[in-house]
Amino acid sequence: METSAPAPAPLVAAPSAPPVPDVTVLVPVYDEQDSVAELAERVARALDGAGRSFEIVFVDDGSRDATAERVRSARARDRRVKLVRLRRNFGKAAALTAGFDLAAGRLIITIDGDLQDDPEEIPRMLETLESGGFDLVSGWKRERRDPISKTLPSRLYNGVTRRLAQVDLHDFNCGFKVYRREVLEQVPIYGELHRYIPVLASRRGFRVGELAVRHHPRRSGVSKYGWDRFYKGLLDLLTVLFITKYTRRPLHLFGLIGMISFAAGFVIDAWLAWLWAFRGESLSNRPLLFLGVLLMLAGLQVLTTGLLAEMMTHRTFQRSDSYSIREILD
Repeated sequence: METSAPAPAPLVAAPSAPPVPDVTVLVPVYDEQDSVAELAERVARALDGAGRSFEIVFVDDGSRDATAERVRSARARDRRVKLVRLRRNFGKAAALTAGFDLAAGRLIITIDGDLQDDPEEIPRMLETLESGGFDLVSGWKRERRDPISKTLPSRLYNGVTRRLAQVDLHDFNCGFKVYRREVLEQVPIYGELHRYIPVLASRRGFRVGELAVRHHPRRSGVSKYGWDRFYKGLLDLLTVLFITKYTRRPLHLFGLIGMISFAAGFVIDAWLAWLWAFRGESLSNRPLLFLGVLLMLAGLQVLTTGLLAEMMTHRTFQRSDSYSIREILD
């Protein structure tokens, strides 16, 4: 008895991967329920008008209000809106890092969720990045619409940062920035270092630019920052300067401090020794003697710290930490 071969199963086309968007707009939010829906609509309208494919990623950093629900409603209207929720409030740097890890776009835009930054400026930011050959463009709130309690410390902070970091930006605090993906792949951020991404990127050889953008008064919610942001920012600046200038040569910093301290102590004690030897002055009641000894000991300790740091650097050194490749032609 002959049996016929079973009919071949119909071919089923494998599901195609979703197209990669050209732009990811990353919005870290914390208790911004009154602004996220409007922000999503305005961002989408601006990028649709520019003819760009995009996604809008809201990272909810542990909001206590209805922010997540408002983002879900926005996603129901536009599937290009996405939501990432963190378990608790980890801080802006952590929210940005989570968004960077999940962003699919070739270009990544960060914008605050309070509508003080103008989404209609996004096409100009993208045009400046691409036409100027930049790798990162930072917004500059030239006419800032905030109370003096925020603008005054910000001006002082930006002036100090610009001088010490030697990066010619007017507004390091502005959260409105556009990046090429490779910048964020090579510049790690942690703690509160997100405001210093332009400094870190510049140190690795990326081209950093700036564009004056419109700024609006806050319409709802409250600012999440106070005066403590100023001193925390300065401490973070010291961290950035150290890791960008002295990570691979720590003895250059510690050695300089140690030698200055030791030399000062040595000069003080040498002068006192001359007074004792040639003028017969007693040194038992001279506090300056103890200061000289203290400075010499402190100098030796700091110098030793630098040598230990050099040993650790030598043991943990990786070649890839020393350079950043822009292009390979083979």
